[in-house]
Amino acid sequence: MAKIFEYLDERLSITELRKFGEKKAVPLHKQSFWYYWGGISLLCFLVQIVTGVMLIIYYKPGPDAYNSVRSITYDVEFGWLIRSAHSWAATIFLVSIFVHMFSVYFMKAYRSPREFGWWSGIALLILGLLFGFSGYLLPMDQLSFVATKVGLAIPENIPVVGHAIANLMRGGYEVSEITVQRFFAWHAVVLPLIYIPLLMFHLWLVQKHGNAVPPSEEAKPEKERMTIPFFPNFLMKDLALWLVTLNVIAFFASIFPQDIGKIADPLGPAPVGIHPEWYFMSSFETLKIIGKLIPGTIGEAVGITIFTLGLVLWALIPFYDVRSLAGKRGRLATYFGLFCLAVLIVTTLLGYVMA
Repeated sequence: MAKIFEYLDERLSITELRKFGEKKAVPLHKQSFWYYWGGISLLCFLVQIVTGVMLIIYYKPGPDAYNSVRSITYDVEFGWLIRSAHSWAATIFLVSIFVHMFSVYFMKAYRSPREFGWWSGIALLILGLLFGFSGYLLPMDQLSFVATKVGLAIPENIPVVGHAIANLMRGGYEVSEITVQRFFAWHAVVLPLIYIPLLMFHLWLVQKHGNAVPPSEEAKPEKERMTIPFFPNFLMKDLALWLVTLNVIAFFASIFPQDIGKIADPLGPAPVGIHPEWYFMSSFETLKIIGKLIPGTIGEAVGITIFTLGLVLWALIPFYDVRSLAGKRGRLATYFGLFCLAVLIVTTLLGYVMA
């Protein structure tokens, strides 16, 4: 074993990596629990890669999409489990990203010099939502067909370029087999090629700047701040939560497996109680409320404008809540974050109640 380690160390610099891990420290305080959610989202993404590759072996985009998913679910040995694990990992993936984003926000971890970490994190969230939207159509059952049709109608309300964007995504004027092929290309090829390098950039920034501490810890003298070594202390706790997360995915995939409905029928009725997935429910319900206040296409345009403005403000918060101007600006930024979190939770719950 000593010779093997010497062989690997000479070529891979394992000793240097170990020294780096031992030297790196993670802040220890009452809010340290929130540091683990970024790692949980990373694990879920890795699970989706592994299960996604296994599903690609049997999946057939295009005319046979529905039958291939049905075969995966009912004929392929343990196909139902892999498909369910892929779906539940996606759900926990998005939950962990939302939790991670808001914890970063309230810790003020977007402040200098971590602005690019904040912006890359927002970009990763948007790509994660696109992963969910593009993957939802792939079974091509009636539920996914109607939901995608409704979802693609939203960007059509964007002035000037709306129809062109929607037609490009659909591959025509209607959701069809061509749409499935395009969504599969986005889901399995294009989005991963964008997401993985951006994720590497995001992780590199975290290593470069380290973990931010909340303002309450920043106010303490340096000697009163507590830390723990990244290796092995923090890493062992992180891996323990990874194990817990894997068990949660396995539990939900086994007890609540992903089913498949009837084959998509363009002339068929929408399934009873159809609604967007939870990660789109807030925007869907908000657009519906605005549509009631301002009926017609004007209301839809106003809704899209409000969402766009909100996203821009969310991204530009590092330029407003500057560390040197902290105080009133910091409090207002916190109130803005609490407002956005409250709107997200309330409209999501309202959407399920009204569905």
